Amino acid sequence: MTNTLSLPRSVEWEDTHITLLDQQLLPGKVEYVQLKTIQDVWDAIVTLKVRGAPAIGITAAFGLALSAQQYEADSIAAFNELLEKDKDYLASSRPTAVNLFWALERMVKSVAGVTSINEAKTTLVHEAIRIQVEDEEVCYKIGDNALSLFQKNDRVMTICNAGSIATAYYGTALAPFHLSRERDLPLQVYACETRPVLQGSRLTAWELQQSGVDVTLITDSMAAHTIKTKQINAIIVGADRIAANGDTANKIGTYGLALLAKAFNIPFYVAAPLSTFDPSIASGDEIPIEERNPEEVTHLNGQQIAPQGVAVFNPAFDVTPSELITAIITDKGILKGNYQENIARLFPF
Repeated sequence: MTNTLSLPRSVEWEDTHITLLDQQLLPGKVEYVQLKTIQDVWDAIVTLKVRGAPAIGITAAFGLALSAQQYEADSIAAFNELLEKDKDYLASSRPTAVNLFWALERMVKSVAGVTSINEAKTTLVHEAIRIQVEDEEVCYKIGDNALSLFQKNDRVMTICNAGSIATAYYGTALAPFHLSRERDLPLQVYACETRPVLQGSRLTAWELQQSGVDVTLITDSMAAHTIKTKQINAIIVGADRIAANGDTANKIGTYGLALLAKAFNIPFYVAAPLSTFDPSIASGDEIPIEERNPEEVTHLNGQQIAPQGVAVFNPAFDVTPSELITAIITDKGILKGNYQENIARLFPF
């Protein structure tokens, strides 16, 4: 893996604290905040200072390691009790992105055979760092695999932000765009703004500009017209959870893009690491969909834009049925056809 890019990173471990890029302030202000307690980490996840399924998982892993450094347990059993309590606390921050639960479970399992408290504390830090390092390698492979599906000067649409700041580095759906800059394979990207909290306009447009990618911003309601008039060649999105049959939860608006891709007969791709798959659930019907604060819809930059007291429905995600997905791009290869069988091969136990 050769890295000649200089992309923003969302989270870093600093021994006594976590340094986090505050994505709520982008693009107007690039500011890094220090998370010093597990409560800081929980709040950062809930308030979207950090977002993107892999980045949430990495931050939670660091948060669990950080909190464990402060335990004053008198036995390894007492230490593990505190660890389980903190794991459950962090797991309560957001319900949909499975990477959060995957990372926390992996952290707890990493100290399963440890016999001393000091060893447990060290092991947790090392495991969290491994999760981050592995994610960067995974994202590079996803980008490499995804890039094989595009041709020079293709026009590609995306929604939300599945980029470097949503992962350890490179991103998932945005990884091929970043890598295209290294390989003389120019791509034109059309980024949906992603209402209600504008991850597409605030984050994706900003991040792709940093990388020198040709990006054009559109509102979500312009997608169909843009596909037709700009002759979009493909749509690629990230994922927050993928069921055993390939049904995929992603940012609200993704399902609509998948339907448009079918209508215009263009490929619809999902890019995700294996940690985003949840083979324990049969279909997307079992994926919990987070509903967020109505003010995300009724207010913009703190200003009310809707009538006082109006009813609001604010799901953060929707589920795209697997039959609308042309391919799922992973670090282990590109899945097509029978997702049920192909996903089962990746998770044999």
